[in-house]
Amino acid sequence: MRDLPSPSDPKLLVGSASADDAGVYQLSDDIALVQTLDFFTPITDDPFTFGQIAAANALSDVYAMGGRPITAMAIAGMPTEHLSNAEIAEIFRGGAEMVQQANCTLVGGHTIKNPEPIYGLSVTGTVHPQKYRANAHAQLGDILILTKPLGTGVITTAHKKGACSDQLMQAAIDNMISLNTAGADLAEKNLINACTDITGFGFLGHLIEVAEASELCANIHMADIPAISPDLINLIDASYIPGGSKENLKSMRDKVNFSSEISESEKLLLADAQTSGGLLISVAPENLDAVYAVLDDHDTLCATRVGIMQKSGDFAVTCS
Repeated sequence: MRDLPSPSDPKLLVGSASADDAGVYQLSDDIALVQTLDFFTPITDDPFTFGQIAAANALSDVYAMGGRPITAMAIAGMPTEHLSNAEIAEIFRGGAEMVQQANCTLVGGHTIKNPEPIYGLSVTGTVHPQKYRANAHAQLGDILILTKPLGTGVITTAHKKGACSDQLMQAAIDNMISLNTAGADLAEKNLINACTDITGFGFLGHLIEVAEASELCANIHMADIPAISPDLINLIDASYIPGGSKENLKSMRDKVNFSSEISESEKLLLADAQTSGGLLISVAPENLDAVYAVLDDHDTLCATRVGIMQKSGDFAVTCS
């Protein structure tokens, strides 16, 4: 979209230029729309679970902006010669159940024939025009908190090749279908400065976006990074690595100052392409206790302190 004319509408508070999770368009002094869409191919063989994951992933973009989803429309492409109507219906049912769980209303959608299944949602949410949270809002001295452990990309890749247990795959599924509802409460209570969700660009990629947009440097510690399982590094060592994760790391090496103690496998975990990952939030130190209380109320999978925002330097991220 960089070659398209830049929008000049003053009501567009957040557009595509800032690499944020969703667009924000002001309707009045009190209400702005949050708009996003996301869809992808299956990462699990179970159609219902695929629908759940794809829907949770799309809804997450609204929560990451501090908004609340209100309506959703399904986007689908289905190979009707390979999938039965019952299987397609299960995909839609999984998505619809997740939309309902988010107190959002599914208002319709559009389906085409496609050689490979794709499914997702276009989601509209609302937020106060002065309370949305964007990548550029992080402040010097902010503490970085992550709300889901990393590793879904590695686990789903390994499971497709029969290299990890069904139990570990279920742990990844539980991770992906957990909604990031805490984002809306945190923004409405003015407890956080910046927020994003960890998806295809991996933890490092999305952290770089926050650091660069805020003109700061993120300082993180590998030992603090939560992972779904301690077996993840062994899976990476055995080359069960998504292609997207490899590309992520390749594209961001010149923006990250890695300590010599960080292994290549640890770097790949930090760059692992996530599906429906957690929120990465930037919090002023004085708000930490209140933030932890909100995260606890929402039963987030973790609430792990992973770093701090510091003055900008030669790198967007330093990792020790």
